[in-house]
Amino acid sequence: MNTPHREDLLNRLEEKYKTVDNRTDVHLEGLLYSKPMTYWDYVQTDALLNLQVQRTTLPDEMIFIMYHQVNELLFKMILWEMDQLCHSEKPEPQFFTEKLMRISRYFDMLTTSFDIMGDGMSIDQYMKFRNTLTPASGFQSAQYRLIEFGSTDLINLIDNRFRATIDRDTPYSHAFEHLYWQAAGKDHATGKKSYLLVEFERKYKAEFLRHMEEYNTINIRQKFKQLPEEDQNNPELVKAMRHFDHTVNITWVMGHLNAARKYIGDGDATGGSDWKKYMHPKYQRRIFFPELWSQEELDTWGEEK
Repeated sequence: MNTPHREDLLNRLEEKYKTVDNRTDVHLEGLLYSKPMTYWDYVQTDALLNLQVQRTTLPDEMIFIMYHQVNELLFKMILWEMDQLCHSEKPEPQFFTEKLMRISRYFDMLTTSFDIMGDGMSIDQYMKFRNTLTPASGFQSAQYRLIEFGSTDLINLIDNRFRATIDRDTPYSHAFEHLYWQAAGKDHATGKKSYLLVEFERKYKAEFLRHMEEYNTINIRQKFKQLPEEDQNNPELVKAMRHFDHTVNITWVMGHLNAARKYIGDGDATGGSDWKKYMHPKYQRRIFFPELWSQEELDTWGEEK
């Protein structure tokens, strides 16, 4: 028996399929033969749980693999939120704040998860299986680079030594060669790129350049600066901006650095980078929104207390 609610649903379905030149009856008939949805089909559990392939027989390598896969899933969640914010033409302060806090919570999860790395693996096992990973490195996380490009203007991601020579008119390909993380993949004396960096660029450079151009005027910093002055002074929004900046560029980075210190000490990273200077925020001074910090805060950025 048709009810008003059912009639309304059918009418709305008619309108929906009419816009794509489809007949509603065909879709309704298809429902007769479709399988009921299950959790494991919806989440693709079997596929997800078969993505972990060890290179060694050491049990804790499985923890290492899964941990980094979880990181990449969280990075994807962050990029999902950033895409909505940055492509919103005129975001309201409440929407802006909500998206930033979502992103910050994901980074909070990433930060606290370093206990898994710091306390959840045998140092002895790690020091053995890490030798099979060379020259791969967490440096090669492309999603993390996309997060940076979507967060701030390129000038704030340029190596400190070259910022005075680069401006908004600099070609993207030139700016790319002077991003802060380039230094971690080059020989300091000759400038020759390591295999780590060469392979990273071979796979992702074209995508990075497209992303740099796309987000040049719509990154989070630019979206904030495009807001009316009253909205830029919104206390909750400013607080969310600062929290995001500090969480990404100090809290999370230092959590990563301290976990690496526990296992590597003063040793080399698997990719051969000078990871201590590359990672430590006080050296490269990655700051997404410098205008939101006092001079004292800028001067002491990343200093360990």
